[in-house]
Amino acid sequence: VQLQASGGGLVQAGGSLRLTCAASERSVRTHNMAWFRQAPGKEREFVAALRSGGGSTKYADSVKGRFTISRDSAKNTVYLQMNSLKPEDTAVYYCAADSPPVAVYSALDNERVYDYWGQGTQVTVSS
Repeated sequence: VQLQASGGGLVQAGGSLRLTCAASERSVRTHNMAWFRQAPGKEREFVAALRSGGGSTKYADSVKGRFTISRDSAKNTVYLQMNSLKPEDTAVYYCAADSPPVAVYSALDNERVYDYWGQGTQVTVSS
């Protein structure tokens, strides 16, 4: 599975961005999908996940209520809608796929369960 992330950019605090992750094969409905991010000098961290099939979601506490992960199976695409952005959201954002989906819900925030990664897209939030 090849993943192509896009949609990053420069935005002012309080603004919004929508990231897109396009998958090369099979429907995104058949993978567990996730977004992670890595800020300069920091470890990569979990942002949001979307489970295969029924599509239950999981979010990091730092983005709950501000970010929404969703998918469009017809377009083979996963989105991350980011609202009320803060300077601390500045990072390179990566999409990832667990395919075939083996992770249980509690493990969706663990980067080790993801087999495929996109190239990353830079999000910069100015204060």
